[in-house]
Amino acid sequence: MGCGKSIADIAETCRDQFPVTQKLIWLHHAGVSPLCLPAAEAMKNLATDAVEWASFHYNLWLEEYESTRLSAAKLINASAREIAIVKNTSEGICTVQLGISWKPGDRVVAFREEFPANYYPWKRLEQRGVQVEWLSIYDDLGTIDRACRGARLLAISFVNYLSGHRVDLAAIGEICRRHGTFFLVDAIQGLGVFPIDVEAMHIDALASDGHKWLMGPEGCGILYVRRDRQDEIEPVEFGWTTVAGYQDYDSRDMTVRPDAGRYECGSLNTIGIYGLRAAIDFVLTAGVDRIGPQVLALAGRLADGARSKGYELLRPITPQNGAGIVSFRKGGIDIQGVVNRLKDERMIGAVRQGWIRLSPHFYQTLDEMDAVVSALP
Repeated sequence: MGCGKSIADIAETCRDQFPVTQKLIWLHHAGVSPLCLPAAEAMKNLATDAVEWASFHYNLWLEEYESTRLSAAKLINASAREIAIVKNTSEGICTVQLGISWKPGDRVVAFREEFPANYYPWKRLEQRGVQVEWLSIYDDLGTIDRACRGARLLAISFVNYLSGHRVDLAAIGEICRRHGTFFLVDAIQGLGVFPIDVEAMHIDALASDGHKWLMGPEGCGILYVRRDRQDEIEPVEFGWTTVAGYQDYDSRDMTVRPDAGRYECGSLNTIGIYGLRAAIDFVLTAGVDRIGPQVLALAGRLADGARSKGYELLRPITPQNGAGIVSFRKGGIDIQGVVNRLKDERMIGAVRQGWIRLSPHFYQTLDEMDAVVSALP
């Protein structure tokens, strides 16, 4: 795979890694992305090996697990010892929520506009006497700062699943650091598109699946937990691989692993891990610093085109807060009908809460975005 070195040529030179472009204009990366070829090929190779050799190469599987942790750590500037492989973003978030020893009177800062995966866990805490201060993702930093005073945890999505609003993780992380507030990030709608540095951003935990902007398989993701916060999060799912001596089946020593592997409960999704690692490595090779500007340019083209045809944008696409999600609507227009019409033209979007949601990725072109706009009624 040889993606170009500049923003201008990255789409053209990476495009052959996405055979979907021969059939569809896929604008549903905020839902489920097409697999990039490296991920698909990695999983095919593992499946073939398992058919022909069973688990004869199990030692290579173990090496792949570690390589995946290393690649994920590189993507977010963490240590592999801070990465656990999980089923999905929800499991990662719930591992943190369930693992903390909450007390009545504890305070959490959460946000009303969140996807349910980052809403329900905190809402449920209210039943246990935990006070949840519900803010808006559009609140200013001063409001967040005041809410964090005395708060035990703040949980927020890097990019909102509906509006595409991208928050300032560095600024929020600094607020959390000053107030001693545990900082948890749902990164699934931004990881792989925009840079994340868990050290510089003071992020204590981060969860993401691989099937959106990483262009990997569904049902295989990562959970990052900062090393010095791991002892605060008990591994509630306590399986055989939770313990430090898990390779000794005769042992009954329940001392947990000294790293984030303590959150991996039992056998892992090996074929998914092969795909996830290949997808992350593909993104690392293409360069997040080049992917983001291309995604913003494509999203901006869609937003400008929709607005020119009389559609209302849920949020503008700006360099500071924009992402790859564009949501819009028009009074008197059946939005499901619009999405169906686009589908007839092999342009795939989605309806979300009364809005048409389109989400392009970096391997696509401005000409394709113009064709989508032309197809809008």
